Amino acid sequence: MDTAGATRTPLDRSLTERGLELVNSGTTDMADAVLRVPLHYYRDPKITEIEESSILRRTPLAIVPSAQIPNSHDFVVRSVLGDSLLVTRDAHGEAHVFLNYCRHRGAMPACGSGNSRRFVCPYHAWNYDTAGRLVRVPGKAGFAELQTESYGLVELPNEERHGFIWAVLTVDAELNLDRHLGDFAAELDQWHYSAFGYHDEREFTSETSWKGALEAFAEGYHFPFVHGQSVIGLNTVANTHVYDEWGRHHRIGFPFNNIRDLNDDPTQDWSPISRMGVIYWIYPNLILANSPVGVEIIDMLPAGSPTRCTVRHSWMARYPAADDAQRAFYDDVFGQVHAAVRDEDFVMLPQCGEGVRHGQHDHMLIGRNEIGVQHMIRVLAAELKVALE
Repeated sequence: MDTAGATRTPLDRSLTERGLELVNSGTTDMADAVLRVPLHYYRDPKITEIEESSILRRTPLAIVPSAQIPNSHDFVVRSVLGDSLLVTRDAHGEAHVFLNYCRHRGAMPACGSGNSRRFVCPYHAWNYDTAGRLVRVPGKAGFAELQTESYGLVELPNEERHGFIWAVLTVDAELNLDRHLGDFAAELDQWHYSAFGYHDEREFTSETSWKGALEAFAEGYHFPFVHGQSVIGLNTVANTHVYDEWGRHHRIGFPFNNIRDLNDDPTQDWSPISRMGVIYWIYPNLILANSPVGVEIIDMLPAGSPTRCTVRHSWMARYPAADDAQRAFYDDVFGQVHAAVRDEDFVMLPQCGEGVRHGQHDHMLIGRNEIGVQHMIRVLAAELKVALE
């Protein structure tokens, strides 16, 4: 099907039918034409500055999945674009996202993750609770006029919905998830991510553009060459995908080899969850890679230069682990998918980063069969006012 935005198919048998038709025909959903992308889109430091200030610090980001802090007083600290963020669930079960900086001298009251009712600054032991309130100041006589209710941790605009805790990284910015997600929210809700079990995470840096890194999860053209001997390449039909857009966001269905079994026995399970890897791009920086047993959560952000990025790769199980045997099974699953990301995708991608840094050609060429990549580029280029050919 030649399309720049196919009619959306529900997450049901009809999506599998589309995938099987493409596999049987030896083709894939395609864009209308090839796309030429100037190299400065990836390597211009001025563009990187605009990305952070105008997009990444002004757009709702999924900071952590709800399942990572399921209980009252659970917390986790993570760094996002250099900011230390403290994500908590207070005594009433409400989630918060704070800047993890003491209001006294700026040290970090929290580190790591766990369950705690208090966060104590390591410098002068100011105490904060899970609602961000300043609850104890040693030597308070030295701060005679201090109104503790005015000196809680600074809270970023945040909201918990669709199985994630979202925040905007600018204190005075607006967070409007309805406007950000639109009717894509209904697509996310079908997965019931809040009921998943959070399992594990890894984080690393890579010498490649964060935009180029995102693009690796928007096409199956590279599968037999980069993933030929791993679970992705062995189980998935190469260069074949079902593509749908929701404004700035998209969904790609990568058919598993077992989709061909439906040709011989159409009474088998037609659920797309069983027959394809269902991958979402949530603008601007999040990939959700769904499999029959769980979901990979991969977010990528710039890390100080146009061709350097941070990658946070975590995994949630569709059914939370009930015993050690199930946890060991999930360890193995995450180990395999993380190895594919770290040791395959992110071994190849720094070569692309090298080519972007040192290339003397005018542009890169994105094929019609890379329709998801084209969508990512068109959306971000429009925001950045980068002209495309």
